[in-house]
Order: sequence, then structure tokens, then C-alpha cells
Amino acid sequence: MKLTIWGAAKQVTGSMHLLQLEDYNILIDCGLDYEKETFQEENQYFPFDPSSIDVVILTHAHIDHSGNLPTLVRLGFEGQILSTPPTADLTELLLLDSVNVFIGKQNKRTKGKRGRPGPQPLYLHKHVNDTMDRFVTIAFNKEFRLNNDVSLTFIPVGHLLGAAAVVLTLQDKGVEKKIAFTGDIGRTNYPVLVDPQPIPQVDYLVSESTYGGRLHSHDVTLQDKLIETINESCIKYPGRLIIPAFSIGRTQALVYSLNKIFSSGLLPPVKIFVDSPLATFATDIYRKHHSLLNQESQDFYRKQGDEFEFNELSYVQDKRESMSVSNYHEPCIIISSAGMLEGGRIQDHLYYNIQNYYCTILFIGYCAKGTLGDRLLRGDPIVRLRNRDLMVYATIQKTDLLSGHGDHNDLVNTVKQQDVSKLKAVFLVHGEIKSMTLLSSALTELGYQVNLPEKGETFEL
Repeated sequence: MKLTIWGAAKQVTGSMHLLQLEDYNILIDCGLDYEKETFQEENQYFPFDPSSIDVVILTHAHIDHSGNLPTLVRLGFEGQILSTPPTADLTELLLLDSVNVFIGKQNKRTKGKRGRPGPQPLYLHKHVNDTMDRFVTIAFNKEFRLNNDVSLTFIPVGHLLGAAAVVLTLQDKGVEKKIAFTGDIGRTNYPVLVDPQPIPQVDYLVSESTYGGRLHSHDVTLQDKLIETINESCIKYPGRLIIPAFSIGRTQALVYSLNKIFSSGLLPPVKIFVDSPLATFATDIYRKHHSLLNQESQDFYRKQGDEFEFNELSYVQDKRESMSVSNYHEPCIIISSAGMLEGGRIQDHLYYNIQNYYCTILFIGYCAKGTLGDRLLRGDPIVRLRNRDLMVYATIQKTDLLSGHGDHNDLVNTVKQQDVSKLKAVFLVHGEIKSMTLLSSALTELGYQVNLPEKGETFEL
């Protein structure tokens, strides 16, 4: 049995791992690689023949894990794609959104350049539809037999609705072997989502390492942080609070947290706008799979109704309605995507409010280096929007209390669930080199055999 790490090797994006048995090839995740400037070149081809892959197993829907599936299908993959039911629904939503982004970027590049078309989109709506036709969904904690030699179990890991660790039990030349892929590991007590479930004993573990060496804040609760920020930005001083948030996952957790605050009367009413069509569609998927939400959310629903609807909340539908939010002159909260400010309706709200002394911008997620969000967080006094240099007068704040990733201790504890005398090797992926190194050191001290694979490195298991 061979394991080759073809993505998220010493970087965060592009998760893709190939497991080869004697006559059966399994691809775990097929994400877009956003780390390189040569985006098109990195993602338009594969280092293997797509038609040689027998099955794809998808850990969760985020685009750095699912985003290149249509390219795989377009280039000849004909097998099944296995996931949990929510992952299939959210993946379709994200892939269709990716097509729109690709086409939008192409139109922007070619505008005014007759006869000089830019790079073609990686895939189109047709390829997304072809991809979704290949999905077969499997419930959590139900063993699914792929063939006589391989069985699969999805283990809940929080992080995102439907996200799962993949546990494979294989017969390799008459010897039983078990290998697990964590996907992205969530946090305990996260709004709406279930806690990560322990991964059963395996021989090999491929683990994410995003927050290696870093700990989340524990000196204040999410509810207290939101109350403090809303009070300062919208009540004590009648201004507006803008929260950039990823449409899928982060927005639903935030809306539920705000629902609990306002429905309990912990703050006077403040108008809240969710300005993201993608977030609206994603919220419907959360409602569809309500039985998979955590117990607190289930109890809230039974006692008080829909977690994602309350009096102060409005979902913005179209562009015209979005523009009217900019002209809303009462104190308000605006939740809009994208979380790193690199596109979407959030840029409209920034354009009209970045020079507003009575505006607070609260970041609730990671911003990659070089993004507009990163520039604001590092304190740039001037930023460029719509070809204009704008002074930053708004207050910039950040909290990691809504991060969907487990921190260093969570990652260590995930590995510690494995008996050190039985786990033969840990492979760290999906993290920056510094994070991987710090996590590797902690695990090595505990006695685990740890590898930091290079892209394309193959291991005989």
C-alpha cells in the first residue's frame, strides 16, 4: 500500500492524498491550491491520470478540499465520490459559486482587450453538474464497504456541517491495515456544530496542522465578546458594526450566537443584515440537516424556534436591497462575505464605511497575507478600493472565538487518542511549515513517529 501526498504539503490549501492498493486507487479530497501565484497552472492538471482513480472520498465541502473535483471529472475520472449528505449539498453550492468567480475574473481580465482572451475557467456549470451526479452519500459512523478489501467509516469532527474524518480498513496482501485522514478538525463547544468525535485506533494517521503552535483565546466567551463589541459600536455610540464572514459555516454560527443574545434580552434591539446570497442558501442546507446540529442547538429549536431567524434579523436578497443597506442610517450590524475582503458584497460596505469614525469592522476569521483583510489587520492607514485610496478611520478589531479549527492542544489531543505503541506513523498536512514543525515537536516528545511530507512524496505503508 502506498500513500502519496499530492496537496496541502507544507501549506494550507489544495488537500489531495492518493492511497494506492494493488489494483485500487483511492483519492482523499481534491481541493484547489490557492498558495501559488500560478493558480491556473497548479490546478488545471493532475500529477496522475484522473481515469486511474477508482473512487474519491471527500472529508468536507470547503473549496480547498473539494474545489477541483469538476476538473478531475472533466479530465476523465468516472468513479463515485463518497461524502456525508450535508457535505454533498454544501459542495454543490460552493462549486457553483466557484464557477461564477472564475467567469467573473475572466470577464474582468478580458474587458476592453479584444482578441486577447484570458485563461479559460477551470470548469463550467456543466462540469459541476457532472460532478454532482457522481456523489454517493453515507451517514456518519456507518461502515460502508467499497469492495472486498476496503471499508470506510465517516467520523464527525465538527469544523463544518457534514465534516468528517475518513477511517479506512483495508486488506493489503492479506494483512489488515487501518488509516485515518482527519480532514479539518473542529473545536469543542462551537456554535451549532457537534464536538469532534474520537477517531478509533488506526495504524497510520494523516492529520491537519493548521493551528499547530497556536492557542485560541480563552479569557472571554464569544457571547461576552459580541455583547461588548455591539454595545460599543451600536448602542453606546450609535454607529454600525460590519462583520466580514465566510458564507458557509461562520455566518450560521454567528447568526445563532446573535439570536441567543437578542432573544434573551441581553441587548436592546439592533437591526442585523446578512448580505450574502450564498449564506442564505447555505443556511437552508443547515435547516435541511438540522438533526446533525449539536444538542444545544436542538434544544434551542424546541424551545424558541428557528436558530437562524429572529426579529432583528434580515437576509438581504438582491443587489438593489444590498445597496439600500448602505443607506440605512440607524445603528446596525452588517454580516457579509467574503471573510478576507477579497470580493463579494462586503467590499461595497467597506467602500462606504471605511472612512466612518462610527464604524467598527470585526474580523472573526483568518486573513491570508496580502489580502485586504490582512492589510487592515496589520494597521495600514490607507487602503485601495475601487481604484481609490481611502483613509482608514473605522475601528478595526479581531477575535478568534469563531475560528472553526481546533488549536494546538486540540490537535495534540486528537493524536493522543491513538495508542503510541500501535500508531506506526503520523503524517502532518494542511498547515504552514512553522505550525507543522511546532506540532511535530510536541508529538515527537510524546513518542509518536511524525512525518512532514513534501508534495509528491510517497510512503510505503
